[in-house]
Amino acid sequence: MGPAFKKLYQCTALLLTIMRVASAQDLLHDDPKSGRISPKELAIPASPVFDLMGVVPSQVTRTSDIKDFKVDWSFKSWKLNPNLAIQAQPVWELFYNRKEVTKYQQASSFMRRLSSLDISVGTVQNEDNDRRIGFAAKINLFNNRDPLLQKELYQDVLVKFRKEKSDLESQLKELENKLDTTQNILLKPDLRSQIRSTEEQLASIGTRRMDEINRRAKIFVEENWNASSLDFAMGRIYTYGTDSAGSLTSLRLNRNTGWGMWLNGSFGIGKKILVSGLFRTTWYEEQLNFLVQDKITGEQSTQQAVAENNLYSAGINIRYGGAIYNFFVELLYEKKGLKTPVQALEKTFTVPDSQQIVASSVKWNVVEPNTLNFGGDWRVNRNLILNYGMRCVFDSHWKFRTFTPVVSISCMMR
Repeated sequence: MGPAFKKLYQCTALLLTIMRVASAQDLLHDDPKSGRISPKELAIPASPVFDLMGVVPSQVTRTSDIKDFKVDWSFKSWKLNPNLAIQAQPVWELFYNRKEVTKYQQASSFMRRLSSLDISVGTVQNEDNDRRIGFAAKINLFNNRDPLLQKELYQDVLVKFRKEKSDLESQLKELENKLDTTQNILLKPDLRSQIRSTEEQLASIGTRRMDEINRRAKIFVEENWNASSLDFAMGRIYTYGTDSAGSLTSLRLNRNTGWGMWLNGSFGIGKKILVSGLFRTTWYEEQLNFLVQDKITGEQSTQQAVAENNLYSAGINIRYGGAIYNFFVELLYEKKGLKTPVQALEKTFTVPDSQQIVASSVKWNVVEPNTLNFGGDWRVNRNLILNYGMRCVFDSHWKFRTFTPVVSISCMMR
């Protein structure tokens, strides 16, 4: 068995394990004692910190308001590195995550928006074995379809089963009273049988109620999977070099370390198409490597400087499909605020009168402007989604540069 096959086997085994865990969670979430409405979200998007890192198949991600803890895994190679992100909504957990959803439904629009605030932290190891660590926060500004506000969708179900429970409890009490008071022993077997049947009906109320709620929720998600939404987010990423033992060493000063702020919006067309857009600005420090030359002796020496820079990103994504399966194609364009390394150097380095900069030697981290991604999503169940894609990077003249497969897995921890 070759090394490549072993790695492929390990990845497949990990995916199957995650799917089994998610399926078990799916069964637990159907616990009739919980009484909670599920699902609470129309989609399971990437964690904002992974979105900022650009380590998910779609760099123009879908918008969605999750109401549970979530874990993301990202794979850009066959290495099983701990590329992990954790996402949660603290305001929701503290104030609105209750058995009854009434408190959330009666909250003000501002508090409902605030309850959508989610925090994510994550880490990945890139192809150069650099360790990237970051955090991000996101808040939903507009949501055209909130599953938790669809009172009419579930109200008659709750009323129906509440009345059935009350009737069955009264019937059970009456049967038990008859069993205790009857003098006719021939009636007791029939009464005991009726009591068992009534108890079974009472015990199944929770399951039957959740089955009906989940059936309606599934229909609602299928009909509204491409509802319009708008998110605002910001975050911070640090990228460190690592030694052979995996310990962090120097901080990388390039586009992979910095602050980011972005708007991400989506709107649907018909029942099959979802169009998403992204505009993001990243602030970071750029390390410049260059040579200076003595004007008299001609001797050259290596120098470094650090300049503040910006990266502007804009993209559009088109998805076709439905709530379970969909496919996407997207285009992302990126450019630096300072267009050339010489321009950046002029803003941060003052050359002595006796020396001059060797312009051809000024180097920085190159950002290719054009990225074409295509792939899709498979929502395995209510808790688990598999994202896959191919990333094609082009230079400013649309000359092909790199081609990278990217896979990510998101799991709701219900």
